[in-house]
Amino acid sequence: MNQSVIKALKLLDLFTEEIQEFSLREIAMRSDLPKPTAYRLLTSLVECGFLQKTRDNEQGSSYRLGLKLLELGNLVSNQLEIREIALPYMGDLAQDINEVIHIVVANQNEATYIEKVDSTRAIRLYTRIGKSSPFYIGSGPKLLLAFMEKDRQERIIGQDELYTMEDHRIIDKVVLKKELKRIKQEGYAYSIGEQDLETTGISYPLYDYSGKVIAALTVSGLSSHFEGENLQVIRQKTQITAEKISEKLGYQAIKV
Repeated sequence: MNQSVIKALKLLDLFTEEIQEFSLREIAMRSDLPKPTAYRLLTSLVECGFLQKTRDNEQGSSYRLGLKLLELGNLVSNQLEIREIALPYMGDLAQDINEVIHIVVANQNEATYIEKVDSTRAIRLYTRIGKSSPFYIGSGPKLLLAFMEKDRQERIIGQDELYTMEDHRIIDKVVLKKELKRIKQEGYAYSIGEQDLETTGISYPLYDYSGKVIAALTVSGLSSHFEGENLQVIRQKTQITAEKISEKLGYQAIKV
């Protein structure tokens, strides 16, 4: 473990609702660190936005929690809200179509699966909450990438090389960009065998009150279940469920 990182993060635990600001001397004393070490760690936390300096003069420096923590807290709060609201609808959909249902969100440079409702099939996908995937692999991650801000999308696609998960082939970025454009136009994503062989995924966007795509509702299962009329049924019911969840999140679709 990186002891410097651990020591720096432990400094954040000093701040409470009762005591929201400390001087450098107080932080060094409470953390049992030499003053120069405490100052070095605090400087790094200030640079990253986790702390802010409220005083810096001949009497010394003072610190309080920074806005970066508020930003991260809002992200966690949003994810908890999505899970709480979506879970009953996911359960109904899983019971109806008997496939695995996930909620996928953007998490820095990856897509993360934050909720799951399993199927009752004897042979099913063994995925887990907390699993992460590159944005360019799988229907859920790709849907998030398609609806992402253009500059962020370009940074992700602009990496040196992108590789498939199963056979580690280089992904054609021109083809990927065309697929992302189609996903955004058609409003859903579809993938076959990208994360696991012989599996299919279908994803629809979840919108918040401002009309921003904040997650993907993803249905996954063996590809043999996603054929013919059954495929159309799964698509239709997944779309309807995504729309219901979005409405609960405050989204109001424009009626035409």
